[in-house]
Amino acid sequence: FYLTPPQVNSILKANEYSFKVPEFDGKNVSSVLGFDSNQLPANAPIEDRRSAATCLQTRGMLLGVFDGHAGCACAQAVSERLFYYIAVSLLPHETLLEIENAVESGRALLPILQWHKHPNDYFSKEASKLYFNSLRTYWQELIDLNSGETTDVREALINAFKRLDNDISLEAQVGDPNSFLNYLVLRVAFSGSTACVAHVDGVDLHVANTGDSRAMLGVQEEDGSWSAVNLSYDHNAQNEHEVERVKMEHPKSEEKSLVKQDRLLGLLMPFRAFGDVKFKWSIELQKRVVESGPDQLNENEYTKFIPPNYHTPPYLTAEPEVIHHKLRPQDKFLVLATDGLWETMHRQDVARIVGEYLTGVHHQQPIAVGGYKVTLGQMHGLLTERRAKISSVFEDQNAATHLIRHAVGNNEFGTVDHERLSKMLSLPEELARMYRDDITIIVVQFNSHVIGAYQNEE
Repeated sequence: FYLTPPQVNSILKANEYSFKVPEFDGKNVSSVLGFDSNQLPANAPIEDRRSAATCLQTRGMLLGVFDGHAGCACAQAVSERLFYYIAVSLLPHETLLEIENAVESGRALLPILQWHKHPNDYFSKEASKLYFNSLRTYWQELIDLNSGETTDVREALINAFKRLDNDISLEAQVGDPNSFLNYLVLRVAFSGSTACVAHVDGVDLHVANTGDSRAMLGVQEEDGSWSAVNLSYDHNAQNEHEVERVKMEHPKSEEKSLVKQDRLLGLLMPFRAFGDVKFKWSIELQKRVVESGPDQLNENEYTKFIPPNYHTPPYLTAEPEVIHHKLRPQDKFLVLATDGLWETMHRQDVARIVGEYLTGVHHQQPIAVGGYKVTLGQMHGLLTERRAKISSVFEDQNAATHLIRHAVGNNEFGTVDHERLSKMLSLPEELARMYRDDITIIVVQFNSHVIGAYQNEE
């Protein structure tokens, strides 16, 4: 199919969402101006999820991308639940008590999060009671454990990730009398998801990452050019430290079978993830749960098979790696994205494309044709295209959409080629997956003036 530019735009813009932070949210002037987010599916249904919320009882904003595998159930559950676990982990003891007393006496609860959602961002109503009960058990334990110390953000993030993963596992083991819910909790636990989450509070930016989605900071240098700073590390076979960590956790006799063909036990690309109980539970537990589970679970080949060389589980953890960065005025934006973006683009190009988009200036690079023999006619074409690109300023109102357009439509000269874009977007579902992955992007724009003022106070 040949798609017209308006058709291409309607596909690219279908899931875009933007949020501008109100200048005074009643508590503090925010270091975040706002964010743009978007998703482009390759799988049907898409296995990526995204979330964004403002913490109402503490300061700060949470943003995250989640890349599911073996279905979207786990990514869906993590996208709706993780921020509550983080927010609860950050709450002071008094607030936790207030919330618990309100539940006890049937009063209205203090809202914990203000969600910023696209209408397509689904929330599972059926499971909300189950999810609430697990969360309540967690805050009750936090109340009992009260140490009187204020929670460190890093600790809170790690605890929330681990606790949610633990709850996903427990809910699947306990099951549910409601057959729909029973099947849901099992699907969540047997599928998996990575998570890359940012918490921004004033000049404190924390990124908690589990798996191979990434966070990257866009920095504007003094000469106006753009550079990228990594704020996460991929947990996969390309990360030597990660391979070493996995090897350290298992006996020497398993060294050869732990990582095969760059996958965990020869099967899983990310070395850390939520769910994926096939890599966490003992064989006995897996068999017991599958056998007593609903018929749909039994019919699923994936749940029945046991990974090869499965001797000393767990092989997988959801514990995140947390990186803290103090924001500076030259830090202009943060990009969180699933690996569908990073497979197609280098972070340096991402920094430049988003940076130019946000400032509306093209830093005119000399035309690079990377060793190609170029005729005068082609050179003329490239220059005309460049002029057109500047004159149309930017057809996208959303930085994430602008980035997806480049990720999918870039040609070898680094410019968006409409024909290529049209081809890539008109691929039938079963083929699309062979050419690209789901792409989910959140671009967070920082307020340099506020960050500068914070710095001066310090």
